[in-house]
Amino acid sequence: MLASRPLRAVGKYFSEFSGLTLTCKITFLALFALSTLASSALADPQNGPRTPSTRLKSDLRGSITTRDGLRLHLALDLGNIVVHTQNSGKIDYTVHLETDASQKDAKELLKNFSVSARETGDGVYLRGQTSRLSSGRLWVTVTVNVPKNYSLDLSTGGGNIDSDDIDGPERVLTSGGNIMAGNVDGEARLVTGGGHITVNNVNGGLFANTGGGHITTGAVSGGATLHTSGGHIRMASVEGVAKLQTAGGNVTVEHSGSALNAETTGGQIEVGESTGLVRAKTGGGGIRVVRVSGPTDLQTVGGSIYLTQVDSPVKASTGAGAITAWFVAPVKSPSQCELQSNDGDIVVYLPRQLPVTIDAQVQSGDEHRVIVDPAFQLKMSEDGSSDSGGHMVRAEGPLNGGGEVLHLRTVAGNIRLVASDANKQVQLYKQQMEQMQEKIRLQLQQLERAQAHENAP
Repeated sequence: MLASRPLRAVGKYFSEFSGLTLTCKITFLALFALSTLASSALADPQNGPRTPSTRLKSDLRGSITTRDGLRLHLALDLGNIVVHTQNSGKIDYTVHLETDASQKDAKELLKNFSVSARETGDGVYLRGQTSRLSSGRLWVTVTVNVPKNYSLDLSTGGGNIDSDDIDGPERVLTSGGNIMAGNVDGEARLVTGGGHITVNNVNGGLFANTGGGHITTGAVSGGATLHTSGGHIRMASVEGVAKLQTAGGNVTVEHSGSALNAETTGGQIEVGESTGLVRAKTGGGGIRVVRVSGPTDLQTVGGSIYLTQVDSPVKASTGAGAITAWFVAPVKSPSQCELQSNDGDIVVYLPRQLPVTIDAQVQSGDEHRVIVDPAFQLKMSEDGSSDSGGHMVRAEGPLNGGGEVLHLRTVAGNIRLVASDANKQVQLYKQQMEQMQEKIRLQLQQLERAQAHENAP
C-alpha cells in the first residue's frame, strides 16, 4: 500500500490512492502530473531553465556616522562578513539574506533576522541576530564599508570573514569558516574553529589559530604564535619570537629574525634564513634550513635533515634519515656541533681552510665506513667494543690547526667528509631561497583564488 499524499494534476488533488486499485486512467493522469511537476521545477516559461530550489532574498541597509581612528565591533549569530575600506566619515552596511523558498517558514526566516547599529565611545557597534532555528537554513552575508584608518573586532557564529587593508589592529573570530585579511597596521588576532587563515603583512604581533586549516602569512614585524590542528603553516617572514605548531602539516618560514620554535607531528619543516635560535621538531618528516646563523636544534623521528650554510652551532638528530650539512668559513659563532643519525648517512661539506676538530664515529663498522676526502688528514681507527656487537669505525683529528669539535655519530650508516666548493655552495643557497620564495608566493595565490571562489555568489 502506498502512503497517502496530495498530488496536483490539472487543477485537482488525488489522494488516498493504492497502487493495487488505481485504474489505467487515473494511473495515466498521475504520471502526467508527476511529469508536469518535474518540468515546471526545472524550467521557467519566461526565464528558461532554473534550479529546482528557488531562494527568497532580502537586503537590509544602513549607515552611521563615525570618524577615523576608531573601531568597528561587528557580531553576527551566523553568516559571512566582508569588510571594505573607503575615504568617508561614515560606515555603510548591507545585509544580504537568502533562504530556500520551499520551506514553510521561509518568509519568517528572513523577517526574524534583525540588525542594530549604534555609536559607542570607541567607535561603532553593529549586531546581527536571528533564531537558532535559522542555522543551516538561512544564508547571511554582511558587507561593511569602513574608514581605512579604523580597527576591526569581528565575530560570527559560522561563516567566512574577508577584510581589506586596515590601518589599525584587527581581531577576528569565526566558529567555522575561512579568514582572509589584507595588510594589518597593528596587532592581529585571527581565530577560526575549522577553516584556512590567510593574512598579508602585519605591522605588529600575530596570533592565529585554526581547528583544521592552513595558515599563510606575509611579513610579520612582531612576534607570532600560530597553531593549526591539521594544516600547513607558511610564513614569508617574522621578525619577533615565533612559535609555530601544527598537528599534521608542513611548516615553511622564509626568514626569521629572532628565536623560532617550529613543531609538527607528521610534516616537513623548511626554514630559509634565520638569525636567531632555531628549534625544529617533527615526528615524521624532513627538516631543511637554508642558512643557519644562530644556535640550532633539529629533531626528526623519520626524515632527513638538510643544512645548506652553517656558520653557527647546530645540533641535529634523526632516527631513520640522512643528514647533509654544508659548513662555511669563517664561522660566525664557533661552538661544538653534533650531527647524529640512527639508520642514515651523514655527509658533511667542509671548506678547505676551516679550522675544526673532527670526531666521527660509525657504530656498525662491519657494513659501514667513514669516508674522508684526501684533502683532510685524519686518524682512522677501529674498535671492537661497539654497543651493536660489531666493531666501531672512527675518524678524528684537527683540521687547519683545529677548532671547535664537530661530533658525527651514526649507528647504521656511512659518514662522508667532503671538501666543499664555495662557488657551488653560494649557488645552491641562492637557488634554494628562490625556490622557497616562489613556493610561498604560489601557495598564497592558490589560497586567494580558492577563497574568492568560495565567497562568490
